[in-house]
Amino acid sequence: MSGKPRGERHIGLLNGFAAYGMWGLFPLYFPLLKPAGSAEVLAHRMAWSFLVVTLALVVVRRWKWAGELLRQPRKLALISVAAATIAVNWGVYIWAVNNERVVEASLGYFINPLVTIAMGVLLLKERLRPVQWAAVAVGAGAVVVLTVGYGRPPWISLVLAFSFATYGLVKKKVNLGGLESLAAETAIQFLPALGYLVWLGAHGDATIATEGPGHAALLAGTGLVTALPLVCFGAAAIRVPLSTLGLLQYLAPVFQFLLGITYFHEAMPPERWAGFSLVWLALSLLTWDALRTARRLRAETSRPSTTIATGTTSAVRNAESVASGPDPVEAKP
Repeated sequence: MSGKPRGERHIGLLNGFAAYGMWGLFPLYFPLLKPAGSAEVLAHRMAWSFLVVTLALVVVRRWKWAGELLRQPRKLALISVAAATIAVNWGVYIWAVNNERVVEASLGYFINPLVTIAMGVLLLKERLRPVQWAAVAVGAGAVVVLTVGYGRPPWISLVLAFSFATYGLVKKKVNLGGLESLAAETAIQFLPALGYLVWLGAHGDATIATEGPGHAALLAGTGLVTALPLVCFGAAAIRVPLSTLGLLQYLAPVFQFLLGITYFHEAMPPERWAGFSLVWLALSLLTWDALRTARRLRAETSRPSTTIATGTTSAVRNAESVASGPDPVEAKP
């Protein structure tokens, strides 16, 4: 990445800021869709996202993957699981925003890297470094503090974090490109979403035809709002280092958190500040350890040795992936 021209790196950074900035500003968009309920908004997002992504595939003429996917039942099953988990994630996030739980929703994306690491240990038998164990322990302590503060477990945060982490785990097993994967997932979601919208219309509860053209345009815009940040992320991912993207990923929950306390005026009593502070401490430890490990391993690969090159290069990628966070198509609420 260091060999990229300075202009290319600047373009990459601008696209990265744009992608995570748009994801961070999502809480401003969904309230505009009222009086549509959260389930109706979710159905529109599924349906319009499929149409937008399909149009994008038509433009770039990338269809070969679809025939190959249809001949692989295991991949289709995994894609179905991914479609279900991201639908849960989207639905809970939309409900949280529309019910003034933006701060709690932002917490879900703060703790997602910690949940991802914990799932790697439990499900994939991955081994952690001491600092990573410390980060996970601090994160677990934060959830306990927040449970006491809220008087209940922060279930919105936990559902968002675990659904997102599960989605990422499944997508890594599918190993399909971001645009193609989103197309496959929304294709699975499309018919149930369309069926629900038709059912709403038949019962006179659909708002797309009753609240004026502006409301209808905003509902249709959920597809563009879903796809546009992904385009910017894709432009950033090929121009800037993974470690830089790893730092940029925290912009989205930071923006959401700030919107929650400044724009939506959600309460932040001392115990919630304490819990969030522990989460931020855990993420600081995790990011510092990942960047330190990546620098050390890159230094080892630059030495004139043939015995460590392959394994160390792989380790560099793994360390940077911890810092970089989720897959391109994953990094969205």
